[in-house]
Amino acid sequence: MSNSPNIGRREFLSQTGRATFSLMLASALPASALALGRKRLKVAAVITAFTYRSHAHVILENFVEPYLFNGKLISPGMDVVSLYGDQFPDGELGRAFAAKYKIPIYKTISEALCLGGDKLAVDAVLSIGEHGIYPVNEKGQYEYPRKRFFDEIVAEFRRSGKVAPVYNDKHLSYRWDWAKEMYDTSRELRIPFMAGSSVPLAQRCPPLELPARAKIEAAVSIHGGGVESYDFHGLEVLQSMIEARRGGETGVARVQFLQGDALWKAAADGLWSPQLAQTALDAEPNSGRPPAKELIRPPKTGDTGAPFVSHGILLNYRDGLRAIVLAAATGGIRWHFACKLAGEQQPRATSFYVGPWNNRNLFKALSHAIQTHLRERRAPYPVERTLLVTGILDAEMESRSQGGKPMDTPQLAIAYQPRDYRKMREMGATWKIITEDIPEPKGIEIWRKP
Repeated sequence: MSNSPNIGRREFLSQTGRATFSLMLASALPASALALGRKRLKVAAVITAFTYRSHAHVILENFVEPYLFNGKLISPGMDVVSLYGDQFPDGELGRAFAAKYKIPIYKTISEALCLGGDKLAVDAVLSIGEHGIYPVNEKGQYEYPRKRFFDEIVAEFRRSGKVAPVYNDKHLSYRWDWAKEMYDTSRELRIPFMAGSSVPLAQRCPPLELPARAKIEAAVSIHGGGVESYDFHGLEVLQSMIEARRGGETGVARVQFLQGDALWKAAADGLWSPQLAQTALDAEPNSGRPPAKELIRPPKTGDTGAPFVSHGILLNYRDGLRAIVLAAATGGIRWHFACKLAGEQQPRATSFYVGPWNNRNLFKALSHAIQTHLRERRAPYPVERTLLVTGILDAEMESRSQGGKPMDTPQLAIAYQPRDYRKMREMGATWKIITEDIPEPKGIEIWRKP
């Protein structure tokens, strides 16, 4: 996506030792912008809160400075021209970020989209509704205001009589009916709409590309985080890998939250395979992790940080595929996938490497995908993926609140065809430049030589 050459680590260090990536801006313009003479887009950022390593931080830093993607220095090719912050908690960085990059902060979303005027004045909108201090409901869901953000953005589109591409960070809403309304509205008004997780864009180790239209008999996705917030990423990893199976995606018929004895009874009944889960875990090279048999177990009395599976999400797809997402204590930056294909004895498996600095660098690939969406007015992968995952997640949390009751999900008869998004994925070249021994930047500073 860039006409700038690959650069080596030594050259990278020398070029950025005394200045930020902005000094290299001229040589890092996106090839598409150069070839087509496109204008620099004006982007409004609508966020919940901007704290260190929040999603607002790790996304927006790649919109104001060039960044590395697949070993190339990429310019965003667009300008963040306005900011709306829903909260400014202690220790927040949003005001300093806005001052540094001369971005005005507006009191309302409407003002941010109109740049203080009376009509839409931006070319694209980032809606980053993650982090901040918000209620947690009786089902354990964080009530982030993504639906409110979307409604206020759409209200301005309606007033102005035109629309702009929108990116919605993570799942659409904690409520299925609101998520479906957001999707339906985007279709009605023809809003170019993108959403979803950063993890499917991570480097796959070992490399894994499933055959197109493969018949998948079983699949498992494993993550190391908590309920809901990390379950979402685990579900998106699963969905991103299986959506290209034979027949395309047709939706999910039943969702069940499982933990403790119920999880292991389901395994004994053949509803999911601990052996396939072990294959997924074993795909990660040099993990330093305990043997999978020590992870694939329920918590025991007296556990003090010992690894175990805390819960699972059992999914019955409408086409007969059965899959599970497991939360195993492997660390919040580890992600694994395995599946069994018809006619093959050996499962196929991979892990997702997010790069140095925990998961911060993972957002370089996501930012690149978002920028492509905003320029081309078409998401690199279907928003229906995240619509389906949003519905699964809500059904999971409902099942959990009812003690693991299976939830029939006729509302999730969501059919879609996948898109090839390999150009949006990090293939590993960046980690030859940004290595594990390079210290992570602090605050809102872009990386500088230590």
